[in-house]
Amino acid sequence: MADISTTKASRSSRLASGWTRGKSILQRQGALIALIVLVLFGALRYDNFFSTYNFLTVISYNTTFGLIALGMTFVMMTGGIDLSVGSLAALCSVVAALASPFGLLAAIGAAALAGLIVGLFNGWVIAWLRIPPFLATLAMLLAARGMALVLAKDATVSVNATADWAGLSQGVLFGIPLPIILLLAYAIGSIVLNFTRFGRHVLAVGGNEEAARLMGLPVERIKLAVYAISGLLAGLAGVLLAGQTFTGSPNEAVGWELTAIAAVVVGGTLLTGGMGSVWGSLVGVLLLGLVFNILNFENGFGFISLGVSWQSVIRGVFLLIVVLLQSRLTRAKKVRLGQEPSGPKENKSSPNWKRGPH
Repeated sequence: MADISTTKASRSSRLASGWTRGKSILQRQGALIALIVLVLFGALRYDNFFSTYNFLTVISYNTTFGLIALGMTFVMMTGGIDLSVGSLAALCSVVAALASPFGLLAAIGAAALAGLIVGLFNGWVIAWLRIPPFLATLAMLLAARGMALVLAKDATVSVNATADWAGLSQGVLFGIPLPIILLLAYAIGSIVLNFTRFGRHVLAVGGNEEAARLMGLPVERIKLAVYAISGLLAGLAGVLLAGQTFTGSPNEAVGWELTAIAAVVVGGTLLTGGMGSVWGSLVGVLLLGLVFNILNFENGFGFISLGVSWQSVIRGVFLLIVVLLQSRLTRAKKVRLGQEPSGPKENKSSPNWKRGPH
């Protein structure tokens, strides 16, 4: 009987261990698994889905979101948020269009500089004036959109099209395909996060800002740097936006900040900071892009008919679901670590009460 009980206990222990490992893998790589499933579904259902043209089109179109999501990743890993990136991209598209008579390189430099200045201002307000990131970047969202309208004089600004701008509209920048540029940007971001002191400091600030400050880390400068990175990448996204439409439009890029936040959260970065993945954010961007790509194929089949307006609805529902799941997973992790109770508190006077880990 003892042997049978031992065997059952061992089997239950193995099943529990396997279930725990499975949940851990799903939590860390859930977005990647979902992306693979979607790719396989599309390949089996649609004739031209697995073509090089379709994949390059999806990646090229989502390069703008990818750049913004990369900057948002670093911001959110510090426990912050940047709501101004969509309006900033629109502002920088206008700046790029105004600078286009001097060439594409000058337009890139002007837009990148504008984005960097705004990002530095955001970081200064948040780090030194101690304004909450939500409020500071919300104010900048309105200010950047207004400045774009002022510079454009309430109209769109046409790009002085050259061969370089024509190449950019086709997904090529100075002879380099945009997907390659996006991958290089994420590779650099991954190296910075995982192999530099700055990356470790970013995670430390997001994990516990006061502890990081007590350790002597330059918390203010780290915050300034991540918002500067976010602004710079939003500026470059504005150049791509101008290249795609051949105009600098102050009314474009509405809601891009929510798309970026959704992609970053889907990729595994915690809203509370202290944990995140650069490559996970790229997976989140591709996952969202692939969802809409599949919906376009379905529209072609005629089974469903969803207009462009429905994309915002889908993004909102998708973000809500992911945030709810992340909240549950975070709470479950805290319960396992003993950081918060999973049920009614025990009576501390009871002899069975034990002090949890600190």
